[in-house]
Amino acid sequence: MCLAIPSKIVNIQNNMATLDVDGVKREASLLLLEDAKVGDYVIVHAGFAIHKIDETAAKETIELLRESLARLEQENDNG
Repeated sequence: MCLAIPSKIVNIQNNMATLDVDGVKREASLLLLEDAKVGDYVIVHAGFAIHKIDETAAKETIELLRESLARLEQENDNG
């Protein structure tokens, strides 16, 4: 199973993006996107940014993932 987590582009150098994934930095290739720029949110698969995503949708998705993780942690603590 693959979970698509929106990642924000914080730097671009030589078709490689530095991404911020909820505070964690990682690298991804931009070779599959023509118009990616710093500040864009993207979905990454196998080390390649494959799709740009709207900032509002990206932030909503990140918040839902945080809420889900918090619930799982709470269930584990109680159970």
